[in-house]
Amino acid sequence: MCGVIQEAAKTKKIKRLFAEHDGILGILKEELFDVSAEKASVIEALKRTPAAAMGSCRYKLKSLDEAQSDFDRVLDVFKAHEIRYFFYAGGNDSMDTADKVNKLAAQRDYELVCIGIPKTIDNDLAYTDHCPGFGSVAKYVATCAMEAGRDNEAISTFNTCSMVEVMGRNAGWIAAAAGLAAREPQDAPHLIYMPEAAFTFEKLIRDVKEVYREFGRVFIVVSEGLKDEKGNYITEESAGFGKDAFGHVQLGGVAEMLKMLSKKKLG
Repeated sequence: MCGVIQEAAKTKKIKRLFAEHDGILGILKEELFDVSAEKASVIEALKRTPAAAMGSCRYKLKSLDEAQSDFDRVLDVFKAHEIRYFFYAGGNDSMDTADKVNKLAAQRDYELVCIGIPKTIDNDLAYTDHCPGFGSVAKYVATCAMEAGRDNEAISTFNTCSMVEVMGRNAGWIAAAAGLAAREPQDAPHLIYMPEAAFTFEKLIRDVKEVYREFGRVFIVVSEGLKDEKGNYITEESAGFGKDAFGHVQLGGVAEMLKMLSKKKLG
């Protein structure tokens, strides 16, 4: 966001730059803010500001085929404010939104340049080397593993196994990044489970036994999107969170599930 604002200020093609509150919802509600009027120091501070400064959303625009399409509303707002450039930051669904707005503008002969900005901590957008956001979370989970790993080491006499659940629906980049914490074989994490590799409860029990025999304690990092050999999320039925606006199963609770299983099988 900071990069877009600072670069836009350098070109004569863009006279004013608006930010929408809460992503695409801000356009539908016409909640736009003139960020080009902000002080340069405020914009520069965005580089060190965690999270999304203008908010975010999980909202899927209504179909182009519907009579009162959300996409038509987006174009109406753009026309009302003479907006000719649309920069949209986000993951796969956001890139899809930017693409659809671009196609609609072309169909309606409205001159509009749509630019999708890859930004997802999962680091799973196609055609990108890495996504902004991933570096921050990689450092965060590695630090968590280092610090919690020392706890696991110190209190292993009565709290033998620690599990950390991290985000990652289909990509294990975040879980894998926790491996940066280990400098010696005995350092946490000892085991990392990612969505890309088929997971079985039998393998978990074997792995835990093996690590425990060697170190007398176990530290595990697990992705929320663990899948079985058939490609199904192992928490899909038990999580009970339903689906989001884009039809994605809401995940969570895999660490708790593995904890209870380990406790039952291994004491």
